[in-house]
Amino acid sequence: MNSLKKHYDVVIVGTGAGGGTLAYALRNAGRSVLMIERGDFIPQESDNWDARAVWGENKYQTKEMWQNRRGKLFRAFQHYHVGGNTKVYGAALPRFRREDFGVLEHKEGISPAWPISYEEMEPYYAQAEKLYHVHGATGEDPTDPPRSAPFPYPALGHEPHIKSFLDKLCLQGIGPVSMPIGIDLRPGGGCLFCGTCEGYPCQVLAKGDADSCCVRPALEDPNVELLPQAFARRFLTDSLGERIVSVEIEHQNESKQIYGDLFVSACGAINSAALFLRSANEKHPDGLANSSGMLGRNFMGHNFTWFVPFHRKRSEQDIFQKTWSINDFYFGGPDWPYPLGNIQSGGKWPIFEQIYPRFARRFLSELSKDRYFIMGTLSEDLPDLENRVVLTSSGQIRVEYRPNNIASHKHLNRLLGQILKRAGYRFFITKNGYMNTVDKVGHQCGTLRFGKDPASSVLDPFCRTHDIENLYVVDASFFPSSGALNPTLTIIAQALRVGKHLQDQLDW
Repeated sequence: MNSLKKHYDVVIVGTGAGGGTLAYALRNAGRSVLMIERGDFIPQESDNWDARAVWGENKYQTKEMWQNRRGKLFRAFQHYHVGGNTKVYGAALPRFRREDFGVLEHKEGISPAWPISYEEMEPYYAQAEKLYHVHGATGEDPTDPPRSAPFPYPALGHEPHIKSFLDKLCLQGIGPVSMPIGIDLRPGGGCLFCGTCEGYPCQVLAKGDADSCCVRPALEDPNVELLPQAFARRFLTDSLGERIVSVEIEHQNESKQIYGDLFVSACGAINSAALFLRSANEKHPDGLANSSGMLGRNFMGHNFTWFVPFHRKRSEQDIFQKTWSINDFYFGGPDWPYPLGNIQSGGKWPIFEQIYPRFARRFLSELSKDRYFIMGTLSEDLPDLENRVVLTSSGQIRVEYRPNNIASHKHLNRLLGQILKRAGYRFFITKNGYMNTVDKVGHQCGTLRFGKDPASSVLDPFCRTHDIENLYVVDASFFPSSGALNPTLTIIAQALRVGKHLQDQLDW
């Protein structure tokens, strides 16, 4: 702490897809930038790729406990490290469809329009794909929105059994496409094309995560600094409540303040909402920037179900399986005029540890070894004012959530089940994922939505709070809707857009 400055031009809380990318975008601005991170760098060690350590012991997951709407405690599915949750994500980096930025009618409600268009975001999607080493196939997916440039790197190939499965889908008139994946398979890149992307930190730093792609390169600039193992307790305002003057942190068992001109929350949709709620004061009694009453509300993730089909024969060759997706039913399907969502491949991880009873895991896992592959259905979660993040009287995070848009998700599951059976996979198991149980909170978004009207949103279209002139948010909190695709590339693109805005528009 002694080496830190007393004052910074920009203070960013969080180093994930939003915060890490924004620091990278500001690295050449000639301004002092401090990143504050609750955790530290994940060490490059053998446990990075050890299933027992990663999945059995949850070594890299926080031990912090949250509450669900019934008051039951669950271990937060958060990874407090430099790079945030991107250190363990599956590196799927698709763009939202153009239609996702407009109003979409669903069977159970409306997915609202964004205050910006796809065309405004498109240049930053292109930059994000290059920055995070995205491999994909241009022109392959008919739902893919217009592009100003092709994918920077070619699509990944498919493993033998995966290729056979996809050929069977094509015979049914299904159009599987290459999944946009962020890994460093460039010439001279470090990726070993192993099976440890999904859920594992990359031991060779070749995954397209915020740590490898943004934080470390940003730190090469002498004006950019990182303070790890520092928990941001609250933002402190001036006497009028119009500007943030400092952030109060807990570091080395001491409470300290860091002062700055501009502050950015990039803690993730749940933790950013919690930070704003903890920062309540006389001028902001219901939490910072909450004149709209929208702080913490409209919490979304995705409806997600795992499907695990089984091959008749073992295949040790199928290592990297997360290479394909299906968007045929993204905007509707047979006898269903409403959007259904995305079907996508999963990585090779010990899913049976999460499904089978403990007493049967070892036996069934060995029986299933090299016979299965993983896929999932992903449907949009609609915004709902009562799905929200609050704090208990003791300050603990409470996630109040009820699933919605279930009818469409179940219809998509039935379609996939029929497709699998026609392809010869008559035996498969399913497991409801993230949002139906809340304890596996993934793809979190929406708690500080952006918009043009301060009465119905927390942030403006450049993610500045309407109420406080020097406070921004650059994680998925800003999403007004969740779409039905992985959100990370959209977070990255918006962080790049905000970074450009800060350099162009602000009087530094």
